[in-house]
Amino acid sequence: MQVNINGIETRYVLSNEGGGPWLTFIHQLGGDLSVWDQLAGYFRDDYTVLRYDLRGHGKTAASRAPFSIDDLAGDLAALLDALGAPTTHLVGMSMGGMIAQQFALTHPDRVDTLTIADSSAGTLPEARATWNQRAASARSDGMAALVPSTLSRWLTPDFTTAHPEAVEQIRDVLTHTLPEGYAMACEALRDFDVRSKLGTIRCPTLTVAGRHDTGTPPASTQAIADAIEGARFELLDAAHLAPIEQSHRFAALLETFLERPV
Repeated sequence: MQVNINGIETRYVLSNEGGGPWLTFIHQLGGDLSVWDQLAGYFRDDYTVLRYDLRGHGKTAASRAPFSIDDLAGDLAALLDALGAPTTHLVGMSMGGMIAQQFALTHPDRVDTLTIADSSAGTLPEARATWNQRAASARSDGMAALVPSTLSRWLTPDFTTAHPEAVEQIRDVLTHTLPEGYAMACEALRDFDVRSKLGTIRCPTLTVAGRHDTGTPPASTQAIADAIEGARFELLDAAHLAPIEQSHRFAALLETFLERPV
């Protein structure tokens, strides 16, 4: 399904077989809503599950102008408005976790619970050059040049060997991400920093990290939990896409959290 959000044609999928509370999943840089297929299927009988493609990703159009993580949080607010969702449980992975943090800060009354996976609250000055390099590479060489190194960060060798079909789907989505959409998102990530504001978040919060995540070390995700009063941190045996590698364990954690949020 498509809807125009802030002037951008945006793809979303809504599964509301259960007609329950809203549960929104936000994907990673270089991903799309399909990364949540399995988890959406798990929760759709009890929740109204929303997934969508971010600007310049999947089947959502690219932005004509540079944007920030705050702008992406604004896209989510406009999408929820268009669909008639007053509040939602929010789950974000990697870049999606940054958008989730920003949304919780900007729209605190619209977040029932916050779940952040494999993410950080801000880019350190020494890491800004990395985002510039990835943006430049996407623009000059296309996405194919970025795929091998990205997948090696995202998934462990064991998962890659055991689940070739899942890996191929993730690779295909990454390969076909619009280079300019990816580059603009890299620049938004480069400039993101809400570390000084996290203490104002009051909603129940769960953070999850992959033990083998080299791109976003677990300590970065744990720091989010440390900054939010009452937040919980869990470590899974996975790399950067921990909710995907350890989908059953993540689903169990999320289900318990949503039923009895800390």
